Formats: sequence, structure tokens, C-alpha cells
Amino acid sequence: MTRIVYYATVSEALRQLKEKGFDADFNLGNNCIVCDGGSFSPKDFEILEVYRYEGQTDPADEATVYGIESSTGIKGVLVTGYGAAADLSGEILTKLSILR
Repeated sequence: MTRIVYYATVSEALRQLKEKGFDADFNLGNNCIVCDGGSFSPKDFEILEVYRYEGQTDPADEATVYGIESSTGIKGVLVTGYGAAADLSGEILTKLSILR
């Protein structure tokens, strides 16, 4: 089952995931996930872990850090924010599978 964990900072979540072997740095592209110049379908990934970061005073500081793995075994992190960027990330994230 996917774990949702709350940490004080995004960097703490990233450090924890790196220790667990999530080495790749994934980013959101136009209806895809991008890493090292390549683009991948969100359907080729599973969300293994979710870390939430909530800003102390400014909602714009809120972020979610995902530990994801590709169907070929590449493990990495995907960080999404809130606000305008959340609309795009929401569309892509609905295409990701959640490991149960």
C-alpha cells in the first residue's frame, strides 16, 4: 500500500527517498514525465510513496513529493506544487498507478 508521510521540509523527504534508492529526478512535461531528456507516459509508472510538505504560512509553499518507479525499474522522485501548476500535475498524476 502507498504510504503518505508528512515531513517538515521537502529536502527531508528527498533525502529519505534517495536513501531508499529513488535516484532519478523526474519532472512533469506536456502530458508526460520527463527525465534526462527522455519523455515517458505516466501509465508506465507506479507511485510507491507520497510525502506531503505543508508551508507554515504560505499555501504556495506546499508541495507533494512522490517516490515513483517506471515499468523498467527506474526509481526516482517527482515533486509537485499547488496553485496553477497543480492543475497540470493533477491530470498527469491521475494517469499514474498507485501501488496497493
